Amino acid sequence: MKGKILTLAVAMTATWSLSYGQMPSEELRVYASNYYAYPPERLGAPELTPAPEGYVPFHIEHYGRHGSRWHIGKNAYYKPVELLEVAERNDQLTPRGQELLGQLREIKAAYRLRDGELTPLGAIQHRGIGRRMAHNFPEVFADSSFVNAHSSTVVRCILSMDNELQEMAKYNPNLRITSDASESDMWYTAGWGQDEKFDSVMLDSMRNNAKRALKEFSDKKPRDLSYLRHLIKDEKFAEDSIDGKHLKFYLFNIWANAQSLENSSFPAYVPGDIFTEEDLKEMWTVKNADWFLRYGNSKITGNMMPHLQDHLLKNIIESADTALMSGTNSANLRFGHEVILMPLAICMEMDDFAQEINDLDEVAQKWQDYTIFPMGSNIQLIFYRPIDKTSDKPILVKALLNEKERRLPGEPVSGPYYNWPKLREYYISKSIVND
Repeated sequence: MKGKILTLAVAMTATWSLSYGQMPSEELRVYASNYYAYPPERLGAPELTPAPEGYVPFHIEHYGRHGSRWHIGKNAYYKPVELLEVAERNDQLTPRGQELLGQLREIKAAYRLRDGELTPLGAIQHRGIGRRMAHNFPEVFADSSFVNAHSSTVVRCILSMDNELQEMAKYNPNLRITSDASESDMWYTAGWGQDEKFDSVMLDSMRNNAKRALKEFSDKKPRDLSYLRHLIKDEKFAEDSIDGKHLKFYLFNIWANAQSLENSSFPAYVPGDIFTEEDLKEMWTVKNADWFLRYGNSKITGNMMPHLQDHLLKNIIESADTALMSGTNSANLRFGHEVILMPLAICMEMDDFAQEINDLDEVAQKWQDYTIFPMGSNIQLIFYRPIDKTSDKPILVKALLNEKERRLPGEPVSGPYYNWPKLREYYISKSIVND
Protein backbone atom coordinates (compact mmCIF):
# COMPACT_ATOMS: atom_id res chain seq x y z
CA MET A 1 0.00 0.00 0.00
CA LYS A 2 1.43 3.32 -1.09
CA GLY A 3 0.07 5.47 1.70
CA LYS A 4 -0.07 5.11 5.45
CA ILE A 5 -3.25 4.95 7.47
CA LEU A 6 -3.60 7.62 10.09
CA THR A 7 -3.49 6.34 13.63
CA LEU A 8 -6.84 5.80 15.28
CA ALA A 9 -6.23 8.66 17.68
CA VAL A 10 -5.78 11.07 14.78
CA ALA A 11 -8.56 9.55 12.69
CA MET A 12 -11.04 9.96 15.54
CA THR A 13 -10.74 13.72 15.13
CA ALA A 14 -12.45 13.48 11.74
CA THR A 15 -16.12 14.39 11.54
CA TRP A 16 -18.08 11.48 10.09
CA SER A 17 -21.15 13.40 9.05
CA LEU A 18 -22.17 11.31 6.05
CA SER A 19 -24.90 8.72 6.38
CA TYR A 20 -24.89 5.21 5.00
CA GLY A 21 -27.64 4.23 2.60
CA GLN A 22 -28.99 7.74 2.01
CA MET A 23 -28.40 9.90 -1.01
CA PRO A 24 -26.12 12.82 -0.10
CA SER A 25 -27.23 16.42 0.22
CA GLU A 26 -27.05 18.64 -2.87
CA GLU A 27 -23.89 20.24 -1.47
CA LEU A 28 -22.19 16.84 -1.50
CA ARG A 29 -23.79 15.45 -4.66
CA VAL A 30 -21.80 17.89 -6.79
CA TYR A 31 -18.52 16.21 -5.83
CA ALA A 32 -19.64 13.35 -8.11
CA SER A 33 -18.26 15.43 -11.01
CA ASN A 34 -19.45 13.95 -14.32
CA TYR A 35 -21.64 11.47 -12.39
CA TYR A 36 -23.68 14.32 -10.87
CA ALA A 37 -27.35 13.65 -11.68
CA TYR A 38 -29.20 16.37 -13.61
CA PRO A 39 -30.24 18.92 -10.93
CA PRO A 40 -33.48 20.34 -12.43
CA GLU A 41 -35.16 16.98 -11.76
CA ARG A 42 -34.70 17.63 -8.02
CA LEU A 43 -34.42 21.41 -7.74
CA GLY A 44 -36.75 22.52 -10.52
CA ALA A 45 -35.77 24.34 -13.71
CA PRO A 46 -34.70 28.00 -13.43
CA GLU A 47 -37.11 30.73 -14.47
CA LEU A 48 -36.55 32.24 -17.89
CA THR A 49 -36.46 35.90 -18.91
CA PRO A 50 -39.30 36.86 -21.27
CA ALA A 51 -38.32 37.74 -24.83
CA PRO A 52 -37.86 41.41 -25.68
CA GLU A 53 -41.06 43.06 -26.85
CA GLY A 54 -41.82 42.35 -30.47
CA TYR A 55 -39.78 39.11 -30.65
CA VAL A 56 -40.86 35.48 -30.79
CA PRO A 57 -38.81 32.22 -30.66
CA PHE A 58 -38.77 30.17 -33.86
CA HIS A 59 -35.68 27.93 -33.88
CA ILE A 60 -33.47 25.91 -31.49
CA GLU A 61 -29.97 24.50 -31.91
CA HIS A 62 -29.18 21.90 -29.25
CA TYR A 63 -26.51 19.53 -27.99
CA GLY A 64 -27.35 17.17 -25.12
CA ARG A 65 -25.43 14.63 -23.11
CA HIS A 66 -27.07 11.27 -22.45
CA GLY A 67 -28.81 10.82 -19.12
CA SER A 68 -27.65 8.95 -16.02
CA ARG A 69 -25.98 5.64 -16.82
CA TRP A 70 -24.24 2.63 -15.37
CA HIS A 71 -20.46 2.77 -15.05
CA ILE A 72 -18.39 2.06 -18.13
CA GLY A 73 -15.87 -0.77 -17.86
CA LYS A 74 -16.25 -3.79 -15.62
CA ASN A 75 -13.36 -2.72 -13.37
CA ALA A 76 -15.69 -0.14 -11.80
CA TYR A 77 -17.71 -2.94 -10.20
CA TYR A 78 -15.30 -5.89 -10.28
CA LYS A 79 -12.11 -4.35 -8.86
CA PRO A 80 -13.46 -3.14 -5.48
CA VAL A 81 -14.85 -6.64 -4.88
CA GLU A 82 -11.49 -8.19 -5.71
CA LEU A 83 -9.61 -5.77 -3.45
CA LEU A 84 -11.89 -6.42 -0.46
CA GLU A 85 -11.81 -10.18 -1.01
CA VAL A 86 -8.13 -10.10 -0.06
CA ALA A 87 -9.19 -9.07 3.44
CA GLU A 88 -12.10 -11.53 3.47
CA ARG A 89 -9.81 -14.48 2.75
CA ASN A 90 -7.64 -13.42 5.67
CA ASP A 91 -10.57 -12.81 8.06
CA GLN A 92 -9.67 -9.13 8.23
CA LEU A 93 -13.00 -7.51 7.34
CA THR A 94 -14.84 -5.54 10.00
CA PRO A 95 -18.64 -5.99 10.19
CA ARG A 96 -18.97 -2.88 8.02
CA GLY A 97 -16.41 -4.28 5.61
CA GLN A 98 -18.35 -7.53 5.33
CA GLU A 99 -21.56 -5.63 4.74
CA LEU A 100 -19.96 -3.42 2.09
CA LEU A 101 -18.47 -6.41 0.27
CA GLY A 102 -21.90 -8.04 0.14
CA GLN A 103 -23.40 -4.86 -1.27
CA LEU A 104 -20.67 -4.53 -3.87
CA ARG A 105 -21.33 -8.09 -4.98
CA GLU A 106 -25.00 -7.25 -5.44
CA ILE A 107 -24.17 -4.18 -7.52
CA LYS A 108 -21.71 -6.24 -9.57
CA ALA A 109 -24.40 -8.83 -10.30
CA ALA A 110 -26.97 -6.18 -11.23
CA TYR A 111 -24.46 -4.51 -13.55
CA ARG A 112 -23.87 -7.66 -15.62
CA LEU A 113 -24.45 -6.95 -19.36
CA ARG A 114 -25.39 -3.31 -18.60
CA ASP A 115 -22.05 -1.65 -19.27
CA GLY A 116 -22.64 2.08 -19.76
CA GLU A 117 -26.36 1.65 -20.30
CA LEU A 118 -28.95 4.33 -19.57
CA THR A 119 -30.65 3.88 -16.20
CA PRO A 120 -34.34 4.58 -15.55
CA LEU A 121 -33.33 7.95 -14.08
CA GLY A 122 -31.56 8.80 -17.35
CA ALA A 123 -34.81 8.29 -19.22
CA ILE A 124 -36.71 10.42 -16.69
CA GLN A 125 -34.18 13.22 -17.11
CA HIS A 126 -34.58 13.41 -20.88
CA ARG A 127 -38.34 13.17 -20.74
CA GLY A 128 -38.31 16.15 -18.41
CA ILE A 129 -35.94 18.11 -20.66
CA GLY A 130 -38.04 17.42 -23.74
CA ARG A 131 -41.28 18.28 -21.96
CA ARG A 132 -39.94 21.58 -20.60
CA MET A 133 -38.35 22.56 -23.90
CA ALA A 134 -41.67 22.16 -25.70
CA HIS A 135 -43.59 24.03 -22.98
CA ASN A 136 -41.01 26.83 -22.74
CA PHE A 137 -40.94 27.49 -26.48
CA PRO A 138 -44.34 26.50 -27.87
CA GLU A 139 -43.85 28.57 -31.02
CA VAL A 140 -40.86 26.39 -31.97
CA PHE A 141 -42.93 23.24 -31.44
CA ALA A 142 -46.10 24.44 -33.17
CA ASP A 143 -48.05 22.39 -35.73
CA SER A 144 -45.91 21.22 -38.68
CA SER A 145 -42.66 22.44 -37.11
CA PHE A 146 -39.61 20.37 -38.02
CA VAL A 147 -37.65 18.55 -35.30
CA ASN A 148 -34.47 16.99 -36.68
CA ALA A 149 -32.53 14.83 -34.18
CA HIS A 150 -29.17 13.08 -34.55
CA SER A 151 -27.54 10.85 -31.95
CA SER A 152 -24.24 9.22 -31.28
CA THR A 153 -24.51 5.53 -32.15
CA VAL A 154 -23.99 4.63 -28.49
CA VAL A 155 -27.23 3.07 -27.18
CA ARG A 156 -27.57 5.31 -24.11
CA CYS A 157 -27.51 8.36 -26.39
CA ILE A 158 -30.08 6.88 -28.77
CA LEU A 159 -32.40 6.09 -25.84
CA SER A 160 -31.92 9.59 -24.44
CA MET A 161 -32.91 11.02 -27.82
CA ASP A 162 -35.91 8.69 -28.05
CA ASN A 163 -37.20 9.67 -24.61
CA GLU A 164 -36.89 13.35 -25.37
CA LEU A 165 -38.61 13.05 -28.74
CA GLN A 166 -41.45 11.03 -27.22
CA GLU A 167 -42.25 13.91 -24.88
CA MET A 168 -42.16 16.41 -27.73
CA ALA A 169 -44.49 14.24 -29.80
CA LYS A 170 -46.80 13.91 -26.80
CA TYR A 171 -46.84 17.71 -26.46
CA ASN A 172 -47.74 18.13 -30.13
CA PRO A 173 -48.52 15.06 -32.29
CA ASN A 174 -48.43 17.31 -35.38
CA LEU A 175 -44.67 17.88 -35.20
CA ARG A 176 -42.64 16.60 -38.15
CA ILE A 177 -39.95 14.61 -36.34
CA THR A 178 -37.00 12.80 -37.91
CA SER A 179 -34.21 11.02 -36.05
CA ASP A 180 -31.02 9.20 -36.93
CA ALA A 181 -27.98 7.60 -35.31
CA SER A 182 -25.22 7.14 -37.85
CA GLU A 183 -21.46 6.78 -37.78
CA SER A 184 -21.42 9.45 -40.47
CA ASP A 185 -22.43 11.97 -37.78
CA MET A 186 -20.06 10.76 -35.09
CA TRP A 187 -17.57 13.49 -35.92
CA TYR A 188 -19.85 15.99 -34.19
CA THR A 189 -22.02 13.80 -31.92
CA ALA A 190 -19.06 11.96 -30.36
CA GLY A 191 -15.93 13.72 -31.59
CA TRP A 192 -14.63 10.96 -33.86
CA GLY A 193 -11.80 12.31 -35.97
CA GLN A 194 -11.83 15.74 -34.35
CA ASP A 195 -8.07 15.58 -33.72
CA GLU A 196 -7.49 15.40 -37.47
CA LYS A 197 -8.57 19.03 -37.70
CA PHE A 198 -5.65 20.16 -35.52
CA ASP A 199 -1.86 19.89 -35.57
CA SER A 200 -1.62 16.38 -34.08
CA VAL A 201 1.97 16.84 -32.85
CA MET A 202 1.04 20.03 -31.02
CA LEU A 203 -2.14 18.47 -29.60
CA ASP A 204 -0.22 15.44 -28.31
CA SER A 205 2.35 17.76 -26.75
CA MET A 206 -0.36 19.78 -24.98
CA ARG A 207 -1.99 16.62 -23.65
CA ASN A 208 1.35 15.39 -22.35
CA ASN A 209 1.77 18.74 -20.59
CA ALA A 210 -1.65 18.21 -19.02
CA LYS A 211 -0.74 14.73 -17.77
CA ARG A 212 2.45 15.99 -16.16
CA ALA A 213 0.70 18.95 -14.55
CA LEU A 214 -2.08 16.74 -13.18
CA LYS A 215 0.40 14.25 -11.73
CA GLU A 216 2.31 17.05 -9.98
CA PHE A 217 -0.96 18.47 -8.66
CA SER A 218 -2.24 15.07 -7.50
CA ASP A 219 1.06 14.09 -5.88
CA LYS A 220 0.86 17.17 -3.65
CA LYS A 221 -2.45 16.00 -2.18
CA PRO A 222 -2.41 14.12 1.13
CA ARG A 223 -3.00 10.38 0.78
CA ASP A 224 -5.37 9.93 3.67
CA LEU A 225 -6.38 6.26 3.86
CA SER A 226 -8.00 6.46 7.26
CA TYR A 227 -11.29 5.32 5.69
CA LEU A 228 -9.88 1.78 5.81
CA ARG A 229 -10.37 1.62 9.57
CA HIS A 230 -14.08 1.17 8.88
CA LEU A 231 -13.42 -1.86 6.69
CA ILE A 232 -10.23 -3.60 7.82
CA LYS A 233 -9.59 -4.94 11.33
CA ASP A 234 -5.82 -4.69 11.52
CA GLU A 235 -4.05 -1.50 10.51
CA LYS A 236 -0.80 -3.31 9.68
CA PHE A 237 -2.62 -5.79 7.44
CA ALA A 238 -4.33 -2.94 5.63
CA GLU A 239 -1.04 -1.15 5.13
CA ASP A 240 0.79 -4.24 3.85
CA SER A 241 -1.89 -6.12 1.93
CA ILE A 242 -4.64 -3.75 0.74
CA ASP A 243 -4.29 -1.37 -2.18
CA GLY A 244 -6.02 1.38 -0.27
CA LYS A 245 -5.38 4.10 -2.86
CA HIS A 246 -7.14 2.28 -5.69
CA LEU A 247 -9.88 0.90 -3.46
CA LYS A 248 -10.66 4.47 -2.40
CA PHE A 249 -10.88 5.52 -6.04
CA TYR A 250 -13.29 2.69 -6.90
CA LEU A 251 -15.46 3.25 -3.83
CA PHE A 252 -15.60 6.97 -4.58
CA ASN A 253 -16.89 6.21 -8.07
CA ILE A 254 -19.47 3.76 -6.66
CA TRP A 255 -20.56 6.56 -4.30
CA ALA A 256 -20.63 9.12 -7.11
CA ASN A 257 -22.68 7.05 -9.53
CA ALA A 258 -25.20 5.81 -6.95
CA GLN A 259 -27.17 8.90 -8.02
CA SER A 260 -27.71 7.26 -11.41
CA LEU A 261 -29.55 4.34 -9.80
CA GLU A 262 -32.18 6.42 -8.06
CA ASN A 263 -35.73 5.69 -9.25
CA SER A 264 -34.82 2.12 -10.23
CA SER A 265 -35.09 -1.39 -8.84
CA PHE A 266 -31.32 -1.80 -8.91
CA PRO A 267 -29.26 -1.63 -5.71
CA ALA A 268 -28.02 1.91 -5.12
CA TYR A 269 -25.85 1.53 -2.05
CA VAL A 270 -24.22 4.78 -1.00
CA PRO A 271 -21.05 4.03 0.98
CA GLY A 272 -20.74 7.63 2.06
CA ASP A 273 -20.32 6.75 5.71
CA ILE A 274 -16.76 5.54 5.17
CA PHE A 275 -15.67 8.91 3.75
CA THR A 276 -15.49 12.34 5.29
CA GLU A 277 -16.75 15.37 3.43
CA GLU A 278 -13.11 16.37 3.08
CA ASP A 279 -12.36 13.01 1.42
CA LEU A 280 -15.06 13.61 -1.18
CA LYS A 281 -13.96 17.17 -1.82
CA GLU A 282 -10.32 16.15 -2.17
CA MET A 283 -11.10 13.44 -4.71
CA TRP A 284 -13.34 15.80 -6.64
CA THR A 285 -10.65 18.50 -6.65
CA VAL A 286 -8.29 16.21 -8.56
CA LYS A 287 -11.03 15.13 -11.01
CA ASN A 288 -12.02 18.75 -11.53
CA ALA A 289 -8.43 19.71 -12.32
CA ASP A 290 -8.24 16.80 -14.75
CA TRP A 291 -11.34 17.95 -16.64
CA PHE A 292 -10.04 21.52 -16.69
CA LEU A 293 -6.73 20.44 -18.17
CA ARG A 294 -8.52 18.43 -20.83
CA TYR A 295 -10.76 21.24 -22.03
CA GLY A 296 -10.16 24.46 -20.11
CA ASN A 297 -8.23 27.58 -21.08
CA SER A 298 -4.68 27.51 -19.73
CA LYS A 299 -1.14 28.27 -20.81
CA ILE A 300 -0.32 24.78 -19.51
CA THR A 301 -2.00 23.44 -22.64
CA GLY A 302 -1.12 26.33 -24.92
CA ASN A 303 -4.61 27.88 -24.67
CA MET A 304 -5.56 25.31 -27.32
CA MET A 305 -8.19 23.17 -25.61
CA PRO A 306 -11.07 25.71 -25.86
CA HIS A 307 -10.88 25.22 -29.65
CA LEU A 308 -11.50 21.46 -29.60
CA GLN A 309 -15.15 21.92 -30.59
CA ASP A 310 -14.67 24.73 -33.11
CA HIS A 311 -15.88 22.32 -35.80
CA LEU A 312 -19.09 21.50 -33.88
CA LEU A 313 -19.78 25.19 -33.30
CA LYS A 314 -19.32 25.70 -37.04
CA ASN A 315 -21.85 22.91 -37.67
CA ILE A 316 -24.32 24.63 -35.34
CA ILE A 317 -23.82 27.96 -37.12
CA GLU A 318 -24.35 26.37 -40.53
CA SER A 319 -27.49 24.56 -39.30
CA ALA A 320 -28.82 27.81 -37.89
CA ASP A 321 -28.06 29.60 -41.17
CA THR A 322 -30.19 27.05 -43.04
CA ALA A 323 -33.05 27.38 -40.56
CA LEU A 324 -32.96 31.18 -40.69
CA MET A 325 -33.04 31.16 -44.47
CA SER A 326 -35.95 28.74 -44.61
CA GLY A 327 -38.01 30.81 -42.18
CA THR A 328 -39.77 27.69 -40.86
CA ASN A 329 -40.11 26.88 -37.18
CA SER A 330 -37.71 24.09 -36.30
CA ALA A 331 -35.27 22.50 -33.88
CA ASN A 332 -31.98 20.70 -34.59
CA LEU A 333 -31.15 18.33 -31.74
CA ARG A 334 -27.87 16.48 -31.17
CA PHE A 335 -27.29 13.78 -28.54
CA GLY A 336 -23.88 12.66 -27.36
CA HIS A 337 -21.42 12.83 -24.52
CA GLU A 338 -19.91 15.09 -21.86
CA VAL A 339 -16.54 15.07 -23.62
CA ILE A 340 -18.23 17.05 -26.41
CA LEU A 341 -20.64 19.20 -24.41
CA MET A 342 -18.02 20.53 -21.98
CA PRO A 343 -15.57 21.84 -24.61
CA LEU A 344 -18.50 23.19 -26.64
CA ALA A 345 -19.66 25.31 -23.68
CA ILE A 346 -16.09 26.54 -23.26
CA CYS A 347 -15.65 27.15 -26.99
CA MET A 348 -18.82 29.27 -26.89
CA GLU A 349 -17.37 31.23 -23.94
CA MET A 350 -20.45 30.73 -21.78
CA ASP A 351 -20.28 32.53 -18.44
CA ASP A 352 -16.68 32.33 -17.16
CA PHE A 353 -15.96 28.79 -18.33
CA ALA A 354 -13.33 30.00 -20.82
CA GLN A 355 -11.40 32.11 -18.31
CA GLU A 356 -7.66 31.48 -18.33
CA ILE A 357 -6.32 29.71 -15.23
CA ASN A 358 -2.65 28.78 -15.02
CA ASP A 359 -2.37 27.65 -11.39
CA LEU A 360 -4.14 24.36 -10.73
CA ASP A 361 -4.48 25.28 -7.06
CA GLU A 362 -6.94 27.99 -8.15
CA VAL A 363 -9.13 25.81 -10.38
CA ALA A 364 -11.53 24.44 -7.74
CA GLN A 365 -12.38 27.96 -6.61
CA LYS A 366 -12.79 29.49 -10.06
CA TRP A 367 -14.05 26.64 -12.26
CA GLN A 368 -16.37 23.77 -11.25
CA ASP A 369 -16.95 20.94 -13.72
CA TYR A 370 -20.34 19.92 -12.30
CA THR A 371 -21.87 23.26 -13.33
CA ILE A 372 -21.27 22.28 -16.97
CA PHE A 373 -21.80 18.57 -17.53
CA PRO A 374 -24.03 16.65 -15.13
CA MET A 375 -25.74 13.55 -16.50
CA GLY A 376 -28.37 14.84 -18.94
CA SER A 377 -26.62 18.19 -19.40
CA ASN A 378 -27.63 20.17 -22.47
CA ILE A 379 -27.01 23.36 -24.42
CA GLN A 380 -29.96 25.10 -26.06
CA LEU A 381 -29.53 28.08 -28.37
CA ILE A 382 -32.93 29.72 -28.78
CA PHE A 383 -33.34 32.00 -31.82
CA TYR A 384 -35.85 34.87 -31.87
CA ARG A 385 -37.11 36.92 -34.81
CA PRO A 386 -39.27 40.07 -34.95
CA ILE A 387 -42.99 39.41 -35.01
CA ASP A 388 -43.23 42.12 -37.65
CA LYS A 389 -41.76 40.39 -40.70
CA THR A 390 -41.06 43.74 -42.35
CA SER A 391 -38.85 44.82 -39.44
CA ASP A 392 -35.12 45.29 -40.00
CA LYS A 393 -34.34 44.36 -36.40
CA PRO A 394 -31.70 41.60 -36.06
CA ILE A 395 -32.25 37.97 -35.10
CA LEU A 396 -31.60 37.49 -31.38
CA VAL A 397 -30.28 34.41 -29.60
CA LYS A 398 -30.37 33.22 -26.00
CA ALA A 399 -28.19 30.42 -24.58
CA LEU A 400 -29.30 27.91 -21.96
CA LEU A 401 -26.93 25.49 -20.28
CA ASN A 402 -28.81 22.92 -18.23
CA GLU A 403 -31.88 25.10 -18.77
CA LYS A 404 -30.28 28.11 -17.08
CA GLU A 405 -29.70 31.34 -19.00
CA ARG A 406 -26.01 31.98 -19.59
CA ARG A 407 -23.82 34.89 -20.63
CA LEU A 408 -22.22 34.85 -24.07
CA PRO A 409 -19.38 36.96 -25.54
CA GLY A 410 -20.10 40.62 -26.18
CA GLU A 411 -22.80 42.91 -24.90
CA PRO A 412 -26.37 41.62 -24.84
CA VAL A 413 -29.15 43.54 -26.53
CA SER A 414 -31.34 42.95 -23.50
CA GLY A 415 -30.95 40.60 -20.52
CA PRO A 416 -29.66 37.25 -21.85
CA TYR A 417 -30.54 38.12 -25.48
CA TYR A 418 -27.71 38.71 -27.98
CA ASN A 419 -27.47 40.03 -31.51
CA TRP A 420 -27.01 36.81 -33.48
CA PRO A 421 -25.31 38.26 -36.61
CA LYS A 422 -22.64 39.88 -34.42
CA LEU A 423 -22.19 36.79 -32.27
CA ARG A 424 -22.04 34.58 -35.36
CA GLU A 425 -19.31 36.78 -36.85
CA TYR A 426 -17.32 36.64 -33.60
CA TYR A 427 -17.48 32.84 -33.40
CA ILE A 428 -16.37 32.44 -37.01
CA SER A 429 -13.49 34.90 -36.58
CA LYS A 430 -12.07 33.14 -33.52
CA SER A 431 -12.23 29.61 -34.94
CA ILE A 432 -8.94 27.89 -35.84
CA VAL A 433 -10.73 25.22 -37.91
CA ASN A 434 -10.99 26.09 -41.58
CA ASP A 435 -12.99 23.16 -42.95
